[in-house]
Amino acid sequence: MNGALAHLYGIETCDQVRKARQWLRARSIPVDWHDFRKEGLAADRLAFWMSHLPWDALINRRGLTWRQLPAGERARVVDASSAAELMLAHPTLLKRPVLELEQRIVVGFSEPLYGGIFDVSRPVISPSAPKP
Repeated sequence: MNGALAHLYGIETCDQVRKARQWLRARSIPVDWHDFRKEGLAADRLAFWMSHLPWDALINRRGLTWRQLPAGERARVVDASSAAELMLAHPTLLKRPVLELEQRIVVGFSEPLYGGIFDVSRPVISPSAPKP
């Protein structure tokens, strides 16, 4: 990482978001946190992500929000426009977490993925250590 502030988007209750935040915190990597459930999702932010990723890479079709949608509403998601409309109406439909670092957008979390993005030579802080 070159010192630019990363932005992490998701919801507090998502296991993958928790893992990502814990991984970042343990390495003292500062991120700007944005909770979809509390703060929503701006149309321009979603458009930016969709300019970097295919729309279907952003929708979590395995999640509870998707499964709870009426079948007709799910069936209307056929292109970027219809997907964006639904994601803006239901931000928890997005796969999580979404990590934004400059012009790079990464969806999901894994240690190897984040290790390839950030300088993993930082010391790891024990999970029992006080959190900043």
